[in-house]
Amino acid sequence: MSLEIKVPPVGESITEVVLSSWAKSDGDYVEMDEVIAELESDKATFELTAEKAGTLKIIAAEGDTLAIGAVVCSIEEGGAGASPKAEAESPKTDAKAPDAVAETPKATDAAVSAKDSYASGTPSPAAGKILAEKGVDAGSVKGTGVDGRITKEDAQNASAPVAKAEAPKAAASSAPAPVAGSRNERREKMSPLRKTVAKRLVSVKNETAMLTTFNEVNMKPIMDLRAKYKDQFKEKHGVGLGFMSFFTKAVCEAAKDFPAVNARIDGEQIVYNDFVDVSIAVSAPKGLVVPIIRNAESMSLAQIEKTVIELATKARDSKLSIEEMTGGTFTITNGGVFGSMMSTPIINAPQSAILGMHNIIERPIAENKEVVIRPMMYVALSYDHRIIDGRESVGFLVRVKQLLEDPARLLLGV
Repeated sequence: MSLEIKVPPVGESITEVVLSSWAKSDGDYVEMDEVIAELESDKATFELTAEKAGTLKIIAAEGDTLAIGAVVCSIEEGGAGASPKAEAESPKTDAKAPDAVAETPKATDAAVSAKDSYASGTPSPAAGKILAEKGVDAGSVKGTGVDGRITKEDAQNASAPVAKAEAPKAAASSAPAPVAGSRNERREKMSPLRKTVAKRLVSVKNETAMLTTFNEVNMKPIMDLRAKYKDQFKEKHGVGLGFMSFFTKAVCEAAKDFPAVNARIDGEQIVYNDFVDVSIAVSAPKGLVVPIIRNAESMSLAQIEKTVIELATKARDSKLSIEEMTGGTFTITNGGVFGSMMSTPIINAPQSAILGMHNIIERPIAENKEVVIRPMMYVALSYDHRIIDGRESVGFLVRVKQLLEDPARLLLGV
């Protein structure tokens, strides 16, 4: 008796998945609850397990798009055994081999032709005069008269064959020189995650009034604070003290003064949140994912760092659940880890704003009427102008800058 394994429901908005890979092969013996395949939706990757022990019979292939409830495979009771069908079909391949030789001798009969007569290729007097005036060689003209004689009409039409004969020469001279090196192309099917990201980004560009404002942050105070307390911080909390926790706390504090940045549009209403769920953009092996730090406003720096490490590890291992990526009221993306100096990040809909961090570069700046070298970072805030005015966006970014350049205010909440 066999049991069909179907695609399980994985979320209300998900109607289909892609079979990413098989962990087992056709005919393998599998134990109950053993992972047999990996399925990928437009939001997350999850594992398909065997619902009973037995022999696996694969129905769907890797890369197939399957609807929820579609049959992926079946499991038959008993031990694994090789299928006899594959061996029974193999001898049939040689049956048609002798037939191919029989047709080849026929081609040689068509190539035999009679000898040309003396008149073949010889122009008539009228045709010879026309060919001489045109400067056309009689040998290049095919005669249509008796025994192949070139007629007057053949001579009059002789210009067409000459033009055709010269055409390849012109084409050959104008042909580009061959390019050295490989010019291979490779096509891959877009993953559900990549297709969803593409649709959402285009939708945001088309449906929001997106604008970006910039500022720069002197990172020296935070870097000095980290250098002073990083050993004690790691010894006490078991995690390192990174920049992301400072930026997350700064965003949460600034959102108290500018609540529109942490709001969203729902139809004809504006929804304001008294909490801050910060989405952190993480580059995963299969594309960009945005896990969420829930209620970040109530967390300490250590709690934020632990949550960031946990979410980033899950993202790299493709273990994030749909719940961990659903929601969010504000997004932070750090292009600086890849070397980006400045960019205009795209809003993560339905949110209304996103903060972009960039790389830290030592640059000369004026400080107390003196030119000094400081580690500077450009920051960018992209926002939906339908809900956030210029005053609010600029004020929010300035507030973030003030908190980062004076970490004591950030920790004290003043």
